[in-house]
Amino acid sequence: MQVRVLGPLEVLVGGEPVPLGGRRPQIILAMLALEANRVVPVDRLVDAVWDESPPSTARGQVQICVSALRRALGVPDAIGTRPPGYLLAVGDQQLDAHVFEERLTAARLLADADRPAEAADRLREGLALWRGPALAGVDGRLLRTATTRLEESRLTATEERIRLDLALGRHDELVGELFELVAAHPLRERPHAHLMTALYRTGRPAEALEAFRRARAVFVEELGIEPGEELRRLEHAVLSADPALDPPSAPRAVVTAPVGTPRQLPSDIADFVGRGRSAGLAAEVLSGADAPAVPVLAITGPGGVGKSVLAVHLAHRASADFPDGQLYADLRGVCSPPVGPAEILARFLRALGVAGAAIPDGLAERAELYRTRVAGRRMLIVLDDAATEEQVRPLLPGSAGAAVLVTARGRLSGLAGARHLALGVLDRDTALGLLARIVGPERVAAEPRAAEALVDLCGGLPLALRIAGARLASRPHWRISRLLDRLRDETRRLDELEHGSLGIRASISLSYEGLAAPAQRLLRRLALLDAPDVAGWVGAALLDTGVEEAEDLLELLVDAQLLEVVGTARYRFHDLIRVFARERALAEESVPEVLGRAFGAWLGLAESAHRREYGGDYTVLHGPAPRWSLPESTMDYLLVDPVAWFDSERAGLVCAIRQSCAHGWADLAWDLAMTSVTLFEAKSYFDDWRDCAESALAACRAVGDRRGAAAMLHTLGALHVYQRNFADADTLIGGALRTFEECGDGHGRALVLRNLAYLDRMLSRPESARARYADALSGLRAAGDLIGQAHVLSNMAGLKLDAGEPEAARDLLEESLAICRDVGSRRVEAQVRHRLGEVALFLGDLDRAAQDFHWVLRIVRHAGDRVGEAYALYGLGMVRSREGRYEQAEASLSQARLIAEAVDERLIVGRVLHALGELEARQFRHEPAIERLAEARDLFRAIPAVIWEARSLLSLGEVYAGAGDLASSERSYDAVVELLSGVDSAEAERVRSRLGRRPAPPRPLLLHPPGDLRARLRR
Repeated sequence: MQVRVLGPLEVLVGGEPVPLGGRRPQIILAMLALEANRVVPVDRLVDAVWDESPPSTARGQVQICVSALRRALGVPDAIGTRPPGYLLAVGDQQLDAHVFEERLTAARLLADADRPAEAADRLREGLALWRGPALAGVDGRLLRTATTRLEESRLTATEERIRLDLALGRHDELVGELFELVAAHPLRERPHAHLMTALYRTGRPAEALEAFRRARAVFVEELGIEPGEELRRLEHAVLSADPALDPPSAPRAVVTAPVGTPRQLPSDIADFVGRGRSAGLAAEVLSGADAPAVPVLAITGPGGVGKSVLAVHLAHRASADFPDGQLYADLRGVCSPPVGPAEILARFLRALGVAGAAIPDGLAERAELYRTRVAGRRMLIVLDDAATEEQVRPLLPGSAGAAVLVTARGRLSGLAGARHLALGVLDRDTALGLLARIVGPERVAAEPRAAEALVDLCGGLPLALRIAGARLASRPHWRISRLLDRLRDETRRLDELEHGSLGIRASISLSYEGLAAPAQRLLRRLALLDAPDVAGWVGAALLDTGVEEAEDLLELLVDAQLLEVVGTARYRFHDLIRVFARERALAEESVPEVLGRAFGAWLGLAESAHRREYGGDYTVLHGPAPRWSLPESTMDYLLVDPVAWFDSERAGLVCAIRQSCAHGWADLAWDLAMTSVTLFEAKSYFDDWRDCAESALAACRAVGDRRGAAAMLHTLGALHVYQRNFADADTLIGGALRTFEECGDGHGRALVLRNLAYLDRMLSRPESARARYADALSGLRAAGDLIGQAHVLSNMAGLKLDAGEPEAARDLLEESLAICRDVGSRRVEAQVRHRLGEVALFLGDLDRAAQDFHWVLRIVRHAGDRVGEAYALYGLGMVRSREGRYEQAEASLSQARLIAEAVDERLIVGRVLHALGELEARQFRHEPAIERLAEARDLFRAIPAVIWEARSLLSLGEVYAGAGDLASSERSYDAVVELLSGVDSAEAERVRSRLGRRPAPPRPLLLHPPGDLRARLRR
């Protein structure tokens, strides 16, 4: 399959075009192609098709269009369903836009490697893929944005290819193309500049000047502005017959600096890449346009990020604007002591022609003479590696004709009027480009995955990349993967990242040694944690000190560029700085003491968060692991929204559990794992739930902690119940029950019985479920677990409702609701109110049911409970369906399905599919009704959910009968009889009753007469 978007939308299968249907399916396919291999949400597809005013059936129509596209393409799994939408799966060479981007990337790497002819060829290959305007004939607001981006990329590639051809001396071939390009895009400056250059080189300078005048007229008339600096300089160069405009083969004049003009800049780096935005800001600042004072640009960032390289590169680029010279000084700010400003001033004064004997002794006098010498001159001063503002201020000129570039590791916020550029690590593409320039693009192209992994291990840090690249360049027989394997060992990584005089450890050490002892201690201890980032309170636990003091030290580490701030006041390491700090920590810190205190703080906060969410220590067990407590006021601030706190700390909690297991601290691990289920269940983090519980279970078994092992078996069993893996759940929970009974833990036993009773209910064993719920309720009352009691009462009400006793169910739910309100647990109250809505729906009280489901929806959305949201929307959909408001019902049910699929809540997905099928059937749309009901049947069979499978089969039989397919109808009815044989429950009896009362078929054609069917049902 080939998908083409660089022109009219087209799909080829086996080399033949596929008919794509009308406007809507084409827009949907175009959106999926533009986001190929990424999920496009259904909401975004709706917006693309209908802009601002979609109909209520929009989601269903999108689904229909996707089904039609799947049939048209005839390629299995080409369009996959991935919550919350769809995904078009294509290979690297199957989408022309991907091939185009590959050609552009290859061209960029070749150009960076000084191979312009090959780069131009790659660009020509990419541009040849275009067959006209992107997605010509397919229109829409969202598509226009994407096609504009594609067209811009096409133009940029065209301009770059022309630039390369000009550099290769192909100007004669370009003039005609450039006239067309300028006419088509009159407001783009680069085509005008290329046209002027090509005309001049073909011996037509007068036409080149005329091209400039036409360009200027367009800019003035259309935009009200003069042409940019590039075009103005080019006009001047044409007028003066500047040799720089000659073709590449022509000899060029060598321009020398006037005698006595200081040119102190270090040599520019040959393989500089990226930093385009930085260059733009520097050009803006250093131009000094309308500047009332000396323009100063302060570049800050961690060691090894490339501050000095960038400053020197920017200075070389701007040197032509500073004809009176450039001064440079390394201030050695990270050394002890740094170079004093008086010494630097003496060097500058000598460079400016002041004899040594005439240089004053005092700092103030030297600064005055320096400002006098620089006054009125266009000079650029580069001050590299500053320590403080005090070191820099005496070195600033006094007149606006000069400009200053400063680099520093720490923030220089005290430099009045300075513009600040915080330099970060390189993005992956730029980092790969740098690596390619050092080791050669062929080696990077030969091992692209290894190159990407190497870039990742270097953390995008230019110094690390240069060291790694230098090692590879000096060892041409090494594959990239060989160095990668050596770097993967964290204990050796800093040793590997040394080459000659370059070394990451030495670079980081300079910043570290400049810290006060408490800040060094905090940096070391933070590195012992595996958490990707931490909040300020973690620093307090690590140091056993107050939160404010810890936060002040964290900010000092940020100022020193050894930590960075992410999100809202969270702190993280660069990977290589973490490796350095962990080396120091393992050598200097008491690891068990430090980690035990930090993990105890997480446990204490998690316990408090659970208590605030549930109104007390309910439905959870705790062990003897020590806690480290924060002040109550701090906990009140952090735990305003307990589930939100859990969510923000999820990565830290998971890492704390894993590290606790690694250290053999089983009591801490299982307690924290069980308490964190509050988060894992609310947010459907099932992988974290399983990993943490299994790790803690292994740790408990390793040290013989039987109660902790039982708690983890219970927790794992609850997860399997949640995911409908009932066989595994029964085994795990049964093991937990036996161990709790052997340990004499009545609370644990009651919690386990509650889950076993739920299993009984799901497996259609109502009598066993009732007995176990009664036993669990007694145990929970003895343990004082109020919310556990509320859960059991609510589930007992579910059994009553299954048995057709809604009034008895409501009585139990009112008792449960009273408990929830007494303890203040809104989360559990929402679950009880949802069941009250089900009771109201059962009784036909649709207003009360809608009221309950709306209340639940507000609560679960506020809490971020996606599973609860799916159930509430399903309830509302059922209410609207009963009311005959089919469009509203479909909207609610479709939204419920999307959410349920996203969190893998299969039971609610099946129930929604069943409801949607019955909704279609009520509107006499037999084909989609059969499709939905069949999906529901298959899903219920896989879970398994016997009663719901029977209900879906029964509904299928009725729809088949209504469609006149009596053979299929009878097969469905037979399947119901077979499925329910031996199932003895009120729910099963209601299904049998409905089967016995099914309407007569439209034609008297039955495989079995009604009397025989009733007889089989009785048997």
